[in-house]
Amino acid sequence: MLLTREEMTFDFGGGRLRADRDRKVLAWMMNQFLYGEVSGIQCGHWLYQAPDLEAARFFARQAVEEFQHVDNFVRILQLLGEEPAPAHPLVRFLSTGMMPGSFEEHVCLEMAVGEGLVLMALYGVIDTVDHPEIRAVLERAVKQEERHVDFGEERTVRALRERPGLRRRLLGLSLVSLWAVRRLTSFMRKRLPVDHEVLSKLPDFLQFTVECAEKRLLRMGVLDQPLAQMSALSKATAVAEAYLSTAASLPLRLLPRKRLTDTYLRDPAMRHGEEQPIRLVR
Repeated sequence: MLLTREEMTFDFGGGRLRADRDRKVLAWMMNQFLYGEVSGIQCGHWLYQAPDLEAARFFARQAVEEFQHVDNFVRILQLLGEEPAPAHPLVRFLSTGMMPGSFEEHVCLEMAVGEGLVLMALYGVIDTVDHPEIRAVLERAVKQEERHVDFGEERTVRALRERPGLRRRLLGLSLVSLWAVRRLTSFMRKRLPVDHEVLSKLPDFLQFTVECAEKRLLRMGVLDQPLAQMSALSKATAVAEAYLSTAASLPLRLLPRKRLTDTYLRDPAMRHGEEQPIRLVR
C-alpha cells in the first residue's frame, strides 16, 4: 500500500476496549463494519464494467472475501451477545449513497479511499480490544482489506496516468467522502464520554483517518497539493464539477430500487436460529 501500517497507526495511549464493559459500543462498531461488508458484496456489479480480466478476477475474489467478512462480523456480534442492527446514516451514505458511476470512481472512492478508512478503523479496534478471539478474527480480515486498498491505489494511479482529466472528478467526489467522515467526527465528539480511555479519543482518531486519506490522495496523484493550501472556492468548484460531470447518470441513481443493503437485516443468515447467543465471560 502507499501508506504503511505504522503511518496508519493511531496512538491510543494504551487504552483498552473491554468486551464486558464496552459491549454495546463494540456492537455498534461491528454493525457499522457489517453494513460496509454487505455493501462490499456489491463489488460484483463492477464485473460488468471491469476493463480487463485482471480486474474482473479481482472483483470475483473480493466478492467471496466480502461474504466471509459478513460472517466474521456476525460471529463477533454473537460473541458479544448482540444482534445485527442498522448502521449510522453517515456510514450508509459513505458506503451506498456514494456509489460511483464508473470503474475509475469505484477503485478510487470505494477501494483506495473508502476501504482505506475501514482498514484504519480495523487497525484501531485490533490495537485496543481486549478480547483475543475478536482480535484474531479482525487480524485475519485486515489482510484481505489491505489487498483491496492496494488494488484500488494501483488502479487509480494507472487510470490517472492514462486519463489525467479524471483527476478533478475524483478529487471532487473524494472531498465529499472526507466531508462525511468529518460530520461523523462531529457526531461522536458530542456524544462520547470524555472520561473513557479509548472512546474519548475517537474524534481525534477520525481526524487522523482523514489526514491519512489526504496522504493517500496525494500519493495517488488525485491531490496535487495539501488540502490546507486549497481555497474553499477551489474545493467547492471541484465538488461541483464532479457532480456536473456525472449528471447524465443521476436520474438512474435516483430511481428507487432494493439493494442487499436494504434487506440484509431481514435475511435468515443474520439470525442465530435456535442457538443461544454466545455470552462473554470475564
